[in-house]
Amino acid sequence: MRGLAFVSLFQAAGTVFFLALFGPLLGRSRHRIRRLGLYSALAGVPLLAACQWLQGARMAADYTGLFDPALQRLAWSGSGASAALLQIAGLCMIALALAHHARSSASMAGVGALVATCAFALTGHTSDQPQRPLLAALLCLHLLLIAFWFGALLPLIICTCNDARSDALALLRSFSGVAGWLVPCIGIAGLSMALVLIPVLDGWRAVYGLLLLGKVAAFALLLLLAAWNRWRTVPALALGVPPTGSVPPTGSVPARALRRTIALEYLLMLAVLATTAVLTNFYSP
Repeated sequence: MRGLAFVSLFQAAGTVFFLALFGPLLGRSRHRIRRLGLYSALAGVPLLAACQWLQGARMAADYTGLFDPALQRLAWSGSGASAALLQIAGLCMIALALAHHARSSASMAGVGALVATCAFALTGHTSDQPQRPLLAALLCLHLLLIAFWFGALLPLIICTCNDARSDALALLRSFSGVAGWLVPCIGIAGLSMALVLIPVLDGWRAVYGLLLLGKVAAFALLLLLAAWNRWRTVPALALGVPPTGSVPPTGSVPARALRRTIALEYLLMLAVLATTAVLTNFYSP
């Protein structure tokens, strides 16, 4: 449940960031991408609420805890509940904004995305450390960049399926130019936090450290896939652009190869989010 909540939250927030950065470059795909963000936000609200509700059963070690008023009061108090309520509020703001097409709704969506993403800093392993201000700043940067990257993958696939080839190429090149600078910072911020949380070598041999190393390995593979897209598949797609740029890229071999690589990136990031859900629920540094 926590993993699904992560996916919904980061997809909704990331879609907002994607629309804010690359919205002017979108053609027919804009409406579908807005719906993706809207449905992700709507899915995230009950998932986050269910996660807090399940804390009662977790504390009781039995499903009777779901209906124990005392345990539910405990589950809905403290920093974890505050973070969940802020995330729910942020997702509601995103859903309301994306349901309307007014220009003013973009600001509401952006604020909601920031609130939903940065609320993680209220709880978790970074919140009870002496270096909390530093760790909170690194965590917010780490999560905002993850939302940007993860939230852009499905919109990129939607764009290559629906927009004209020239529009899709302009978007892909613009995204690559921004992501080339921002995505490596995900690893820098994440490793910086890990070194503060696990200052000794033995900590990396524990389950928490091993799961972190697994995330690092997945991130390295994601960087390789992103580099492959930037230097091989996007240039290959560009070779087939007609002068008018009116032919959709859907059926071309380079376009299908690009979508397969992006889909693999998405699956890897799903695995990373699932690992994070396990790590934050059951293990500590």
